[in-house]
Amino acid sequence: MQPRISMITLGVRDLERSVRFYEQGLGLPRMESPPEVAFFTLNGSWLGLYGREALAADAGVLPEGSGFAGVALAHNLGSEAAVDELLAQAVAAGATLVKAAEKVFWGGYSGYFADPDGYLWEVAHNPFVWIGPADTGI
Repeated sequence: MQPRISMITLGVRDLERSVRFYEQGLGLPRMESPPEVAFFTLNGSWLGLYGREALAADAGVLPEGSGFAGVALAHNLGSEAAVDELLAQAVAAGATLVKAAEKVFWGGYSGYFADPDGYLWEVAHNPFVWIGPADTGI
């Protein structure tokens, strides 16, 4: 079986602004990539940023989408304090706080921000699911 990696690609309106947001604002490690795209490593997958119109053209759809797209990305952390910290970091970097972090019905703690292009990110702590590396016990 060939090695595989899952990748999430966001079509962004201003690639340079979005690269700054994810690289400097959120501290995601950027990979070397061609100038028209930016890749960031995530835990077991990649995040790609690509011009919105170019990505729409690649998929053969119109780029004008608006409103809720029916999708949210999620970033899971090891504590409630880490959720609060990352939400504050995202807002300081230019995100819009959509929903302040709070205890949620399923027993965890989460909040939402929208990145500079309006993509929703849930930042959550789930006390029932281990999110760290299996071999470290962290």
